[in-house]
Amino acid sequence: MNPTLHSRRSFLYRSSLAAAGFWIARSSWARVSPNEKLNLGVIGTANRAREDLRAVSSQNIAALCDVDENFLASAKRRYSDARTYNDFRKLLEQKDLDAVVIATPDHTHAVATVAALQAGRHVYCEKPLTHTVSEARIVAETARQYQRVTQMGTQIHASKNYRRVVEVIQSEAIGPVSEVHVWQGAVYTAGGRPKDRPPVPATLHWDLWLGPEAARPYHPTYVPRHWRNWWAFGSGTLGDFGCHYMDLPFWALALRYPLSVETEGPPVLAEGTCPWLIARYEFPAREVRLCARPEVAPALLPALKLNWYHGSKDGRQVLPPLFAESKMPDRDVYASGGVLFVGQKGMLLANYDKYVLLPDTDFAGHEPPPRSIPDSIGHHAEWIQAIKTGSATTCNFDYSGALTEAVLLGNAAYRSGTRIEWDPHHLVARGNPKANRFIQHEYRKGWSL
Repeated sequence: MNPTLHSRRSFLYRSSLAAAGFWIARSSWARVSPNEKLNLGVIGTANRAREDLRAVSSQNIAALCDVDENFLASAKRRYSDARTYNDFRKLLEQKDLDAVVIATPDHTHAVATVAALQAGRHVYCEKPLTHTVSEARIVAETARQYQRVTQMGTQIHASKNYRRVVEVIQSEAIGPVSEVHVWQGAVYTAGGRPKDRPPVPATLHWDLWLGPEAARPYHPTYVPRHWRNWWAFGSGTLGDFGCHYMDLPFWALALRYPLSVETEGPPVLAEGTCPWLIARYEFPAREVRLCARPEVAPALLPALKLNWYHGSKDGRQVLPPLFAESKMPDRDVYASGGVLFVGQKGMLLANYDKYVLLPDTDFAGHEPPPRSIPDSIGHHAEWIQAIKTGSATTCNFDYSGALTEAVLLGNAAYRSGTRIEWDPHHLVARGNPKANRFIQHEYRKGWSL
């Protein structure tokens, strides 16, 4: 284990506002007025990165980086004034950049993000924020140290529906919540490493794509699209969708670090991520000032059990027991992914687009609470505005780092085959060396944070 991490006792629980997802990242550095354009560097230019580029195109795209020459050339045609790079470290040497967008595979998120923060740049990074738990904590701490404006790419966080759900839950319409179920139907998995050795495409800088990951032969099953299926590069379904769906209970219930996590799943594959998984988290009781009710005294929220389900087992989607009991409405609408809050007075069922209070008969004529969380100007736009004005970002790295940490602890518990009793102060699974090897990052020579 990294001794610096072990001894860093400053990693304590943050304030209640941070837990509620509203820690305000105020820039101590602002060199543009609200009417001027930022100079942005964008690391990654295709697939999800292409959408990020479009979302920030109101600003000056001053630099582009991609390890694939074809993708880079395509982006250059759209943003002809941008300087181009294959190595993000060279991009960060460009002096005129104000901020950086990072949309690469998971295994390079942390090295690129920390380097950008240390270079004084504000950072928008796609989810999950990092590839390992230890990286998530380092990224959050580095953002605090350098006081940069940050945002993780959980774009659904900006939706009106998520804001309304947070308000309803925090109004205690269903009473205190002590149980949450979260599920997603996607399946990411792979078998053993490919044995054939096709040549590396002439346009791909394979060694740069690997970045901090141990060297291995190129294969098209990894890049450009299916890297999420492999532990070496991605985090499977939980890493991909957990940061979207678990974001809602984290926000609404002011969650931070779990006490424990244990999992149920198929036999662990050395290389491929798991086709299905159930992860059971326990969170402590916590006293927080709720973001939807800042005018009231801090609330004491009860201990919470959060259960995650994904994928398919024996040809059937893995879902919460209430589905099997036929107690869920609109099964087809919510089966692909959703969140169920279970409170003392009832339940709230939500997905990205809508929510319903259950049982219907108990909430007939229910009036939602007054709106207290402003509608978003856009997830990327929040970040850009915050850099210029010092306003808030709601998925800053303090909030999203803790969310990512919890999500990735589920993978660590599964891969180790053990229950994790989590020590957030020392960043270790108590007395569990099997799990700790999946919690700490390890890079090949020449790469570091």
